[in-house]
Amino acid sequence: MGSNWQQSKKNDPYYKKAKKEEYRSRASYKLKQLDKKFKILKTGKTVVDLGSSPGGWSQVALEKVGQEGIVVGVDLNNIKPFEEENFYSIRGDFTTEKIQQEIIKTTGGKTDVLLSDASPSLTGIKNIDQLNSYDLIENVIEIANNILKLKGNLVIKAFQGSEYKTILDKLKKKFRILKTTKPPSSRKKSSEIYIIGLGFKG
Repeated sequence: MGSNWQQSKKNDPYYKKAKKEEYRSRASYKLKQLDKKFKILKTGKTVVDLGSSPGGWSQVALEKVGQEGIVVGVDLNNIKPFEEENFYSIRGDFTTEKIQQEIIKTTGGKTDVLLSDASPSLTGIKNIDQLNSYDLIENVIEIANNILKLKGNLVIKAFQGSEYKTILDKLKKKFRILKTTKPPSSRKKSSEIYIIGLGFKG
């Protein structure tokens, strides 16, 4: 990363806000804004956070579920532990059967909320990056089919491309309400968009 990127990062208001309020990532504010708008997280619920490192979304989820709930963070990278004892970290590739079984074991088989702010490793080639992104989303949807409770909620990061409508059509059949949005804290130059599914039909 160049010095211009580093300077831009330091000048970013959400980066500064995260530092001041002791959040692990500026991405924390994306989930806070999504939750404020759609009421995704609730006290006492179980949350699985896919692609969770460094833990910005898990941190917000822990605040919302309180001591009665649990949060499971899954990532290829190590996730620095939280003080809360109701946070569980799984290191590995969530697209593999082994890690999916570990998620099921940790949650007791079902979760109330499934979050994914994950992105594939970018090649810089737009079409390939979009296809890799949708392959990742397909894996998240499959995990949702296996572990999301009836009436559960889902949040997935996506990028608009050739497969975007296909993904939306698939998810519309699975949720009572399906919305798409770009939270204010999402960088304007980013093409990311968030898909929110409320009320899983099973």
